[in-house]
Amino acid sequence: MKILCIHQNFPGQYKHLAPALAQNGHQVVALTPKVKKATRWNGVSVVPYQIRGSSTKGIHPWLADFETKLLRATSCYRNALALKQQGFEPDLILAHHGWGESLFLKDVWPQARMGLYCELYHLTTDTFVNFDPEFPTKVPETDALRIRMKNLNNRLHEEIMDAGISPTRFQASTFPAHWQDRITVAHDGIDTDLVRPNPAATLEVTDGRVLTRDDEVITFINRNLEPYRGYHVFMRALPEILRRRPKAQITLIGGDEVSYGSKPPAGQTWKQIFIDEVKEQISEADWQRVHFLGRVPYERFLAMMQVSRVHVYLTYPFVLSWSLLEAMSAGCAILASGTEPVREVLSEDETGWMVDFFDLTALVDRLCALLDDPGTRARLGANARDVARAQYDLKTRCLPRHIAWVEELAKLEPRPPRD
Repeated sequence: MKILCIHQNFPGQYKHLAPALAQNGHQVVALTPKVKKATRWNGVSVVPYQIRGSSTKGIHPWLADFETKLLRATSCYRNALALKQQGFEPDLILAHHGWGESLFLKDVWPQARMGLYCELYHLTTDTFVNFDPEFPTKVPETDALRIRMKNLNNRLHEEIMDAGISPTRFQASTFPAHWQDRITVAHDGIDTDLVRPNPAATLEVTDGRVLTRDDEVITFINRNLEPYRGYHVFMRALPEILRRRPKAQITLIGGDEVSYGSKPPAGQTWKQIFIDEVKEQISEADWQRVHFLGRVPYERFLAMMQVSRVHVYLTYPFVLSWSLLEAMSAGCAILASGTEPVREVLSEDETGWMVDFFDLTALVDRLCALLDDPGTRARLGANARDVARAQYDLKTRCLPRHIAWVEELAKLEPRPPRD
């Protein structure tokens, strides 16, 4: 078959699937703004498209998000027409539609089957919009209207979606009922042969010190350090953690930008805001045991997981981080927030311990209890790895499911674009 992949940050979620499809003999082309020149990557032809246009100054704030998606959609559409003129006629289009790029591709190739990566549908319930009362929306009474507009991209894609795939049941469940019979739940997968326990692992931290499994290492990871992933909760627990654990080394991975949720006040970062909030409660000697590593290469991320004595994972009810499943695969003892996406993959006292997202006292108490109980840590870590291998292994479970989903997609009658 001829298969077109669409992702604004290709390969993204197609990191393993696209090369596997190419290896199976399909012609795979990726269209993305990430590259400037056409290239080959693991058997995939990667073709650039340039985003043209800019956001309208003074546009209604509820339309600003959709306008950025529309700019991507029209830019991608133009390059799709160019591909068509060159003779490329895909049988399948696989798209992460979250950035709007794929919105008009059925108008170019109406006979192609469209398979969407269904990451999240925005909901208006309190668990989504105002889960954290510390960061309320500016005008709560219009939340339902604003969120309805935010879902314009989702709603328009539903009309052209032949099938969807979602990494977790929680994420799939956010989509409306009339989507559900077209969405398959299959995680992207974790390479559990690569992400595994390593008793000999070492991690060099910011002061040149090298940490090993013999150290009491507490780990915390966000793509960007921000409230959606509980950074503020962890930081507020930090003074008491350091006081009660005089030998602990705290290592944090994460950037200074914003991946999700609201931006910090102008000129500030969430990272620094919460450092400033707690720094006066921590002695200089104790602060030397806190290591912000920033964004790191994957090998360093993996080493941090492998030296971790307890890994703390906190999240709003939102998209589940790959890092939680990677921590499970690495055999970490995990202390996590008991939010819905976490409860889907962790079981209390079987594969990890859970606490209320907002309960600082419980977070510190259970963290200390876990640090004091090597037997429980070993049991939880081993069980977590068993679950990761049995349910989320890339090679034996997840990638075969994705390939089977693609094969089923190819058998469907395509839904034409509506007038």
